[in-house]
Amino acid sequence: MDYVTEYKSKLRTPEEAVKVVKSGDWIDYLTNLAFPELLDAALARRKDELTDVKIRGNLVMKPLRTVESDPEREHFIYNSWHCSAYERSLCDRGLCNYIPMVFRNLVPYYRHFLNVNVAMCAVAPMDRHGYFNLSVASGVAKGILDDADVVILEVDEQMPKVCGGYGQTIHISEVDMIVEGEHSPLPTVPLHPATPEDRAIAQEIMTLIPDGATLQFGIGGMPNVLGSMLAESDLKDLGMHTELCSDAYVFLTEAGKLTNAKKSYMPGIGVTGMAFGTEKVYEFVDQNPGVAFMPLELVNAPETIGKIDNMISINNCIAVDLYGQVSAESVGMRQISGTGGQLDYLTGAAMSRGGKAFLCMTSTYQEKDGTVRSRIVPTFQGDIVTDPRSQAYYMVTEYGMVNLVGRTTWERAEMLISIAHPDFREELIRKAEENGIWIQSNKR
Repeated sequence: MDYVTEYKSKLRTPEEAVKVVKSGDWIDYLTNLAFPELLDAALARRKDELTDVKIRGNLVMKPLRTVESDPEREHFIYNSWHCSAYERSLCDRGLCNYIPMVFRNLVPYYRHFLNVNVAMCAVAPMDRHGYFNLSVASGVAKGILDDADVVILEVDEQMPKVCGGYGQTIHISEVDMIVEGEHSPLPTVPLHPATPEDRAIAQEIMTLIPDGATLQFGIGGMPNVLGSMLAESDLKDLGMHTELCSDAYVFLTEAGKLTNAKKSYMPGIGVTGMAFGTEKVYEFVDQNPGVAFMPLELVNAPETIGKIDNMISINNCIAVDLYGQVSAESVGMRQISGTGGQLDYLTGAAMSRGGKAFLCMTSTYQEKDGTVRSRIVPTFQGDIVTDPRSQAYYMVTEYGMVNLVGRTTWERAEMLISIAHPDFREELIRKAEENGIWIQSNKR
C-alpha cells in the first residue's frame, strides 16, 4: 500500500479540519500529551459560528483556547474526567465541569453509553507501515477514537513512541483527517523537594515493601519521594504495574532496582497506560521495549491487579474522616483532581497475595490565610468520597501508619486519631465521643 499518498490525501490545515464541527457536537480531546493544541486553537477561532459545542478531555496541561476565548460558555462547554492543576483552575473559574468515573471504566463508558462526534488527538508521526503511535495516552486513546464519527490526528514530532501489547497505535485507514504544524514544547511536571513530612511517610511505607514487590505509584509528590528513597534502599527486583508511569520509575531504573524479574504477571515487562513527568519520563518510555503501554481497562482491572503477588499500591489522598471514608479528589465541593485509578488499585491490591494498599497524606494543610487544618476530620461536610470506608486499608501520615481493614468504628477512630497532628487530637476525640465511636477503653 502507498501510505504516503493516502497520508497526503487526508492532510488538512487545522482551519480546514475543524470545519467538520457543528453546533451541539460532542468533541473529545483525549488525555494529557494527546491534547490537540493546533486544532483547539483553530476551533476557538470558529467561536462565533458555533454554540453548545461540548468538549471532553482530562489532565490537559496546556491552555485550552476554546475555553479561554469563551468565559460565558455560550459556545464551548469543557468537561474533564480528571483535573490537572490547569483544569482545576478552570473549575475554580466556572469554566470546567468534572465527570465522575474510575479509569478502568472510561473506554467502556464510550463503548456502551457515550457519543463522540469528532475526536481530535495529538500523535507521533506515521511509520512506514501506516501506523500512528498514540504515545503516552495509549491507555485510553484507541478506545475513544474507535467510538468517534470523525477522527482527526494532529502530528507532533516531539511525542515519544511507546511500545505495548495492544492499543498503542491507530492505522491511517481508520483516520479521516491529519494536520501538521509547529507545537509548543511538551508539558512537564516538575519535581518538588521532599519535606521532612514526606520522608517520614515514605519511611513508614518502606518497612512493608519486600524484595520482588510490584509497585503502583499514583499522581503527586509523595510517590516520587518514595521512588527516590527506594532507589537508595537495599530492595531489589522491583516491578512496575501502574496506571501512570512517572519519575519514580525512572529513579528505580537508574538505580538498577526496577527489573520486573519477579512479577507474577507479565514478568520482565513494566506495564502502564499513561505517562507524564519530567523530560526524563518521556525519554524513558520512548521506544523502550521494557515498558508496555496497554489499555487501562486491562491494566487497572482489579482482576488483573489481583494476579500480581506482592502488589504494592501507593496513592495520595486529601482527607479521611474518623469512619475511614477517604477523599482524594475534592476539598468540600471544590474539585481538585479526580477518582482516577485509585479505587481500582485499592480493590486489586486487596485481591493480591501479599498485596498492600497505602493512602498517604500529611496530617495538616495550610489555607491561604495561614489557618492550619487537620486532614483527619470527624465527618465529611460535602467532601467527595473517593474510597468508601469498606475499602480503607493502610493510612499513613508523618505521625505513623495504621491498617483499618476489619476494624470497628471505634477502633478506626482511635487509630486515625493516633496519626493525626497532636494539636487536633483532643478535638477529634470530643467529636468521636459525640458520634458514639469512642469507648472507655480507647486511649487518649
